[in-house]
Amino acid sequence: MRLRSIDILRALTMFFMIWVNDFWTLKEVPKWLEHAKASEDYLGFSDIIFPLFLFIVGLSIPLAIKNRLGRGDSQWTIARHILIRSFSLLLIGVYMVNYETAYDDGIIIGKYLWCIFMAVAVFLIWTHWKKSPVPKKWHFPLQVLGILVLLFLAIIYKGGASGEHWMRTQWWGILGLIGWAYLVNALVFLYARGNFAIMIAAWLVFNILSVLGQTEMALKPDGVFSYASTILGGTVPGFTTAGIVASLVFDKWSKASIKQAYAILVAIGVICLIYGLGTRPLWGISKLRGTPSWLAVCSAMGFMLFALLHYIADKKKIINWARIIAPAGTATLTCYLLPYIIYPAREFVNFRLPDVLNTGIIGLLGSLVFAYLVVALTGWLEKKGIKLKL
Repeated sequence: MRLRSIDILRALTMFFMIWVNDFWTLKEVPKWLEHAKASEDYLGFSDIIFPLFLFIVGLSIPLAIKNRLGRGDSQWTIARHILIRSFSLLLIGVYMVNYETAYDDGIIIGKYLWCIFMAVAVFLIWTHWKKSPVPKKWHFPLQVLGILVLLFLAIIYKGGASGEHWMRTQWWGILGLIGWAYLVNALVFLYARGNFAIMIAAWLVFNILSVLGQTEMALKPDGVFSYASTILGGTVPGFTTAGIVASLVFDKWSKASIKQAYAILVAIGVICLIYGLGTRPLWGISKLRGTPSWLAVCSAMGFMLFALLHYIADKKKIINWARIIAPAGTATLTCYLLPYIIYPAREFVNFRLPDVLNTGIIGLLGSLVFAYLVVALTGWLEKKGIKLKL
């Protein structure tokens, strides 16, 4: 069963993610729209977008895994898919992060062409070729070409202030963090067979790890285990577990009474909100510090928004208002990747808009138009059979 509310919530989140990610091109952006600094106890609009996306990943996991089990897939087949999908997200995330610190003068093709080729390689490898108009005989060679391009880009890469280092994780990037959250949550859900009590316990564990992360008792793995620090930090995977819990709550109680399911989702959201605001004096609300209060407040928004959008889209069937951004919910990775072609292409040709179009309200409206154009291009590519699928 595909819930329109999840697609719409995903589309809204991706649309606003493209919008806020464009703020770096603007001047005089209102503070309440921007990310809060690490030292601030503050929740800007930009600080709620990524958590909601992680929450949506969790909403989708039970539906996706139950669907595959219903088709007769074995646990190992599904686990293998989870591992490949997670590794793909981590790999793309690492390349994107290294673009941010690439040393332009040290890369023989320059950092902007490097990024464009990286995005093209991702399209070559992960486009859902079976649904494309490209003849089947070209599918595998195109994927091999994409892999070779990524290898070439890794070989020529130089990063840092003067090209002193090669590619490294630094941090995992948005896609990488999603990959870690998806990996642990999907595997737990799969092997727990969707057990409600186990998923509640997992949610509590991640919240506890988030609290420990603000103390001297924080888990600090060394060596190879340091790569799992995102999971052990608790906060990032905690958003996705909250989404799984929301999905299970709805599935469990909506069969008897849809109103009861809404009430429980809202009640959990209120409890999270009270917890988040109540603990704010202890840790503050901070995305960059990954505080438990940030986890709780944004999870509360996820529970409440899911209930609201389900009522609007799935119960009342009011969906026409969301059609304009629908491709962002059905071809989300394509939508996210396109700016990694658009931005470096703009820098490569040194294209600049007049300052008046990048400042204040006019600039914000222009960025909204840009976000919509990215979504529209995503929709056009999807109609042509070009859609990324992990």
